Amino acid sequence: MEIIKTDIAGLLIIKPRVFEDPRGYFFESYSQKDFEDVCGPVRFVQDNESRSCYGVVRGLHFQRPPYTQAKLVRCVRGRVLDVAVDIRKGSPTFGKHVAVELNEDNHLQLFIPKGFAHGFSVLSETAVFQYKCDEFYHPEADAGVQLDDPALAIDWQIPADLRILSEKDKRRLPLSPSDAI
Repeated sequence: MEIIKTDIAGLLIIKPRVFEDPRGYFFESYSQKDFEDVCGPVRFVQDNESRSCYGVVRGLHFQRPPYTQAKLVRCVRGRVLDVAVDIRKGSPTFGKHVAVELNEDNHLQLFIPKGFAHGFSVLSETAVFQYKCDEFYHPEADAGVQLDDPALAIDWQIPADLRILSEKDKRRLPLSPSDAI
């Protein structure tokens, strides 16, 4: 696998080695040993999958301490724009984000360490999105940030009038220093 560093420390794009032939393709999507060699020890405890249609924007979500989560995310069908916003307390890149297209053809994955808000927008007709988490979901720790916060200046690549959001995400507030974890 190839590791591509982003402009934010700890946030890594993982490009697997894909073997293609007339039958199709094969790649190792996850190896605990290889992952830990690059990212350090992370014990994933839960895998999640979502299916969404064009225009869906999920995010920006995170869990408050002591239930913060690291995630390893990928898109197995369709195309998404995946976004991670640094909300680490004292980070020199607090409030900055990285956006990367993950799709069924590039097989890229994004490792999001603890201390980031995360979300994605669906750019294709449908998308199937998978992610591993190193902490279980705790509803009492659920939190998020307004996805169209002008200070974040995220281009979700979906016109605002075509975005499909959950009721909870529609009520999120802009990022503030009190969101730092």
